[in-house]
Amino acid sequence: MDLQKQTDLRASDADRDRVADILRDALAEGRLTAEEHAERVEGVLAAKTVGELEVFVKDLPVAHTPRATTAPLRPADAALPADPDENIVAVFSSATRRGRWRAGRRIHAYAIFGSVEIDLSEALFEYQQVVVKTYAILGSVEVRVPENISLRGTGGGILGSFEVDTMDSGDPNAPVVYLDGWAVLGSVEGRPRRGRVVADILDRVQRKVDRSSRKHLDR
Repeated sequence: MDLQKQTDLRASDADRDRVADILRDALAEGRLTAEEHAERVEGVLAAKTVGELEVFVKDLPVAHTPRATTAPLRPADAALPADPDENIVAVFSSATRRGRWRAGRRIHAYAIFGSVEIDLSEALFEYQQVVVKTYAILGSVEVRVPENISLRGTGGGILGSFEVDTMDSGDPNAPVVYLDGWAVLGSVEGRPRRGRVVADILDRVQRKVDRSSRKHLDR
C-alpha cells in the first residue's frame, strides 16, 4: 500500500489514541502550549482519515522518525485453502482450543447457543497470516492471541457485539491474525493474552524450508 492510500484510510480509535498520546508527550516536554495542545486534541477527535491525523504531529520529532511497519492486508480468499484447516463447533455446548497446537491458515468457529474459546497464545504459527472466521448465533466466540503479534478484525454484530483489539507488531515478520465474522444476538471478541509471546516463528519457518529443500535435493 503506497503512502497516499495509507493517508486516505479512515482513522480508527487506535489511530486517534496514538496521536493523542504523542500530543500529550509534546505538552509535557514543553513543545506545545496548553492552548495548542487543546486545539490539536479537538482536531484529532474530529479527524476522519489517517492523513488528517498526521497534520497535528507533522512539526513534532516523532513525524521524522521511521514509522512502524503495519500488518499486511488480509489475504484474499483465493489465497486461502478452499476448506478450513480446522472447524471448532459448539451447539448448545462449549468448545475450547488451547495449549500447544499448530494454527492453520484458515480456522472456522461456530457458536450456536454455545461458546467457543480459541487460545492462540501458545500455538505454533507455521504461517504468517491466519484467518479465523467466526459465527456466533445466540452464543459467543472468544479469541486470544500472543501480545507481540498483529491482530485485525473485520465483522459486525446484529443485535450482538463484535469487538477486536487491533494491534500492530513492531516486527514485520510477526504472525498476523485476522478475525472475521458475525455475531447475531451473540458476541465475538478478540483480545491479546498479556504476558504471552511468540518468539521463534522465523526459526520454525526456516527449518521447515530447509527440510523441504533437502528432501527435494535427495530425490
